[in-house]
Amino acid sequence: MNTNILVIGGTGKTGRRVVEQLQNKGINPRIGSRNASPSFDWGNKDTWVNALHGIESMYVTYYPDLAVPGAKEAIQSLTYLAKELGVKKMVLLSGKGETEAEACEKIVMGSGIKYTIVRASWFNQNWSESFFLEPVLSGEVALPMSDVLIPFVDANDIAEVVATVLLDDAYNGQIIEVTGPELITFKDIVNTIAKVSNRDLNFYDITLEQYVEGMKQMQIPNDVVWLIEYLFSHVLTNPKNQLVVHDVERVLGRPAKKFSIYAEETAKTGVWSQVEVSQH
Repeated sequence: MNTNILVIGGTGKTGRRVVEQLQNKGINPRIGSRNASPSFDWGNKDTWVNALHGIESMYVTYYPDLAVPGAKEAIQSLTYLAKELGVKKMVLLSGKGETEAEACEKIVMGSGIKYTIVRASWFNQNWSESFFLEPVLSGEVALPMSDVLIPFVDANDIAEVVATVLLDDAYNGQIIEVTGPELITFKDIVNTIAKVSNRDLNFYDITLEQYVEGMKQMQIPNDVVWLIEYLFSHVLTNPKNQLVVHDVERVLGRPAKKFSIYAEETAKTGVWSQVEVSQH
């Protein structure tokens, strides 16, 4: 079935969930990823025209984050092309309290295309599908800023909000801020995961410098190291980010998912079980 909605990053943390949400509503969106057909590759502008052909609305996520060098130029090029090709509406996933991401938002907001900006806090799923999973599996979690309060948000809530605003023009021109319903610290999170997964997890509070050095030693790609250092040094400590916002409830008519519920559901999948460790 042909479709007029494109989900860029359609295999990523929020993108694949947005695809599922739309499919549940009987809509088959086009998936924007390198392995899709037609393919979409941020690094290869030649792929963009085919991916955007016939598209009216699109969800845009930029990997690894809108804050990284080069993101602004990519969003500018994509937005310009989308307008040329007749795209009517863009929903952009942005980050709360990221100055660089706000520069990308302004490009979309000033484009003349209908838009909704979805600004997200840190994802719960970073602990089960991303850079915090490996430390949990090792049983040794060392993080800086262990007492900073963060309104972690669930990727499923983000996806449901995105699918809703993609299809409902009532949210055009709005910035929707998606957070969880409570402020929690890294220490709280590790304790929660230990409890629900029946694991002994050791938590160490380290400096940001030690954390960055550790990532380099693990040969994590430079752009990811840069991004995580930026998020810790500029974003986590931004007072604007230490606020619970009730936009998930406003859009979906129900409260956002608590971290403890996410943790219980995730523990049942076995992703945190120690059996995994022995297979690494």
